Amino acid sequence: MTRAVLTGRLVLADSVVPGRIDIDDGWIVSVEPDPGADGSDVLLAPGFVDVHVHGWGGHDAMGELADLDGMARALLRRGVTSFLPTAVTAPLDELERFAERVRGWRGAAPADGAEPLGFNLEGPFLAPARRGAHDPNRLLAPADVPPEVIDRLADGLALLTIAPELPGALELIARLAGRGIAVSLGHSAADLETARAGYAAGARSTTHLFNAMTGIEHRAPGLAVAALEADPVFVELIADGAHVHPALWPLIARLKPAGRLLLVSDAIALAGTGDGRVRVGGLDVEVVDGRATVAGTTTLAGSVIALDSAVRGMVDAGIDLPAAVAAAGANPVALLGVTDRGRIAAGQRADLVELDSDLGLRRVMRGGEWFEARSG
Repeated sequence: MTRAVLTGRLVLADSVVPGRIDIDDGWIVSVEPDPGADGSDVLLAPGFVDVHVHGWGGHDAMGELADLDGMARALLRRGVTSFLPTAVTAPLDELERFAERVRGWRGAAPADGAEPLGFNLEGPFLAPARRGAHDPNRLLAPADVPPEVIDRLADGLALLTIAPELPGALELIARLAGRGIAVSLGHSAADLETARAGYAAGARSTTHLFNAMTGIEHRAPGLAVAALEADPVFVELIADGAHVHPALWPLIARLKPAGRLLLVSDAIALAGTGDGRVRVGGLDVEVVDGRATVAGTTTLAGSVIALDSAVRGMVDAGIDLPAAVAAAGANPVALLGVTDRGRIAAGQRADLVELDSDLGLRRVMRGGEWFEARSG
């Protein structure tokens, strides 16, 4: 792979500056100021990382190997250079097959697609009362699952959602956290003290803040308050305008310390394909006018947004561009303990997105190679 030099306005950790990026063999070797690029309409930012995505472009993360290939390729063209294929609640044997499939696929994932960093399990350890679009017949308490099954699922597991009030939940949180697996609290009816106990046990993140959880009720605060008050805790935000009103986005950004806000898509297989109907985790889901719901209900069932759209939306809502970009790149990899991507700095992988002055996606670079983008 040859050397490359890129110039433009660089989106760094806390500023946007004119500069030059030197790349060699897929890695950033130096970043230097370049006043001559001050008037450039090219913005260069780190590639996006989606740690909670169920599908894209007609491909389901829980499908076959071809679906994982198709999903990875479709995500890359929306600026996502790394991701976690995410499973919904399913029978344990099906989740074990999903885990085994992703583990075997990681080493053979397409070079022209987003890179998998492991996998995410959103379920089955969810509270029935806050299950959202998960099949209630498939939910389980951690105490009901044999330790050997947990051990089999843990190999390659990067992120897991748990409702902390379930029997055995705090013990499982501590066990997984001890193995370096990121645990996220969500789909929970926990009161404030139980939610705090979940974070104290080792949970480090929060699944789609405000959705499918106890919230900010002034006499009965719940999980959302525990997540917002705890500075070290990450919170996921689906910035599509349907899951959380845009007026709340700047408030979340003010409440959470820098580096603890995560933009996720929670996208389903229909994302990028238009309206339609699909089966997700044993339930029928329909997308109408860009809104995904369990068929025949108003219950949201994931989204059809991409992270490039989420970043633009955050900036439109008043969040600084470096903070919005970090929420889609540096912060997700920090949650996972990955250190070789997510920032524009020497020693980082050359995973980048090229944006225009309106934050439209132009091109995507993975490992020093450019790919055409499909913005929207």
